Amino acid sequence: MDDYRRFLQPSVVAQLKSIELKARLVVEGFMTGLHRSPYHGFSVEFAEHRQYNPGDEIKHIDWKVFARTDKYFVKQFEEETNLRCIIAIDKSASMRFASKNNISKYEYSAYLAAALSYLLMKQRDAVGLALYDETLHTYLPPRSKSSYIAEILKTIDKTYPSDRTGTAKALNQLAEKIVRRGLVVIFSDFFDDPESVLNALKHFRHKKHEVIAFQILDPQEIDFKYSGSVLFKDMETAETLQTQPLQLKKFYREKVVDFINQIKRECFERNIDFNVIRTDEPFDKALRQYLTKRATL
Repeated sequence: MDDYRRFLQPSVVAQLKSIELKARLVVEGFMTGLHRSPYHGFSVEFAEHRQYNPGDEIKHIDWKVFARTDKYFVKQFEEETNLRCIIAIDKSASMRFASKNNISKYEYSAYLAAALSYLLMKQRDAVGLALYDETLHTYLPPRSKSSYIAEILKTIDKTYPSDRTGTAKALNQLAEKIVRRGLVVIFSDFFDDPESVLNALKHFRHKKHEVIAFQILDPQEIDFKYSGSVLFKDMETAETLQTQPLQLKKFYREKVVDFINQIKRECFERNIDFNVIRTDEPFDKALRQYLTKRATL
């Protein structure tokens, strides 16, 4: 495996000490991958540049960048902000789940959110943070000041999943909280009543926000590869069930597929980007999805 790919692997990133280091190395690994791949659709010149547009003053063209990329970029001043983004992380009880050899859904979401925040700041975009379970607990409004990233990362790092859940209610609160139009990126398993969740996502679109919804799932929640007699425990109600998984496997998988497809179908109809991400997948999958969306805004 190439060295840069190591820092896109959840198991490797989880071993790093600080949230700042995790965010930086994920982004650096991701950016190295972009430079080495034929991936197109978004400029990789982030911090001080944007693509040249007709009408821009020629004196602001960066000819050094042109020499490297054969594309015209103009120097972007710090006060220019192209995007306002809120990153929302679900910290409800179900996000604590982690199967063997995988990190929890909350950890995966936290590391990915930290990396995305770092990436947004590198682009001089404004980024904010929301943390919720059954209600909205933390709200940091979007800002583009470079020092703001420290507060966002510190807040993510000191937060842990709770014993409560209520995704739909919390997302509706967030939709009312955000004053100015922008991009809302949500990391959640969306384990709530599907209709209520979909109505909450539509609430953001009603407010004229762009939305990217990342459904973060553990591999076992999708594959259900259990064997023998297994004791299952509900992480939100603490109810237990002893059963033989082979008897439930087919029925369970069908229900999961139906659940995912229902959300995916409704999101597509409302022009909401919806992506399923497994916690054993490299972080660049979600970051590429973000860049694809970012390129259209």
